Amino acid sequence: MPTDRGALAGVRVIDMATLIAAPGAARHLADFGAEVIKVEAPTGDGTRNYGWPHPDDGVALFWKQVGRNKRTVVIDAKTDAGLAALRGLIERSDVLIENLRPGTLERLGLDPADLLAANPGLVVLRVSGFGQDGPYAGRPGFATLAEAMGGFAALNGEPDGAPLLPPVALTDEVTALVGAFAVMVALRHRDATGEGQVVDVSLLETMVQLLGPLPAVWAQRGELQPRLGSGIPYSVPRGTYRCADGVWVAVSTSAESIAARVLGLLGVADDPRFADFDGRIRHRAELDEVVAAWVGARSSTEVLAAFTEAEAAIAPVYSVADLMADPHVVARSTFVEVDGVAMPGPAARLTRTPGAVRHAGREAGADTDAVLAEVLAEPPRRARPGVSGADDRPGSPGAGRSPDRRGPR
Repeated sequence: MPTDRGALAGVRVIDMATLIAAPGAARHLADFGAEVIKVEAPTGDGTRNYGWPHPDDGVALFWKQVGRNKRTVVIDAKTDAGLAALRGLIERSDVLIENLRPGTLERLGLDPADLLAANPGLVVLRVSGFGQDGPYAGRPGFATLAEAMGGFAALNGEPDGAPLLPPVALTDEVTALVGAFAVMVALRHRDATGEGQVVDVSLLETMVQLLGPLPAVWAQRGELQPRLGSGIPYSVPRGTYRCADGVWVAVSTSAESIAARVLGLLGVADDPRFADFDGRIRHRAELDEVVAAWVGARSSTEVLAAFTEAEAAIAPVYSVADLMADPHVVARSTFVEVDGVAMPGPAARLTRTPGAVRHAGREAGADTDAVLAEVLAEPPRRARPGVSGADDRPGSPGAGRSPDRRGPR
């Protein structure tokens, strides 16, 4: 049976990051029960004014989502009192998440080495554009730079057109998932050994993970994947095609069995040009013309029905409006509405400890007094081998656990 307590209940996270990637990692942790304390400077997080405002209160919808499930605290870390309060929160927490330019955290008086000395079980997630070391470490880190330098933009666009950047915060959102995953790996180690550590996640290296075998294709074969529009070298036909009623559909033939069904549906199963993978690659343009002509002569209803009956891979190209109205998406409750804001639900579904969206991003400093009173009243963490930092807090899931017993398997 599901439980109301998230899987990460008892884990405290200090989120002093800004914008999307690093705070997004904290958001994923919060969705699954972690106590996330969002620490903002007196000027507030810039995400509160980033992009489209909510029509009711003028606060950015980006903030409503990335700040969800978090308690909000305003602290001026440039003052002695503020720095002492922030250090106090960190000494009583399991995770610190930051995305300042490398070296800035140290200049603020929050060197991770000192933080770990005071709280040995602490996990410090550092998100930056290019990583904490290397020639580019000090450069400003923006997703656009990672998408350009990470090989992604060069692959996108028509063959004779310009390289294209993604029209959404792709790098930020993927880095958020990578950051949350890395924190969980580090917490697993911490719970087994009592040892915290620093986690270095960069936007650039996150994008590299999306390239699949392309680095090996270059290193071992000396080949670069060209821009092919919606196509890819290892699946033909594959792309978007316009139906007679103006609706666009996407077709994939990544599996040979699917390719055979599509060729049969198109009436070219016996064409020797398309008999195997190599032939389809050599005659990519001709096959694409066949698909475009077949799809273009029929309505989207006819096309989708025919492909579905043939058990071939096809889907309509949705706008966000189409997506949110789709009956499958509605039945799965893929989107939730909280505090008057529609947003995606938790990224994964767990049967026993499901995630939940409890509230949208709150106003700046809404929880300052309560958080400082509650947390700073606790003793600082003193991690012991085999015991998580959370175990030392009264009422936490592992309270009273024998010091030599390891975390859950």
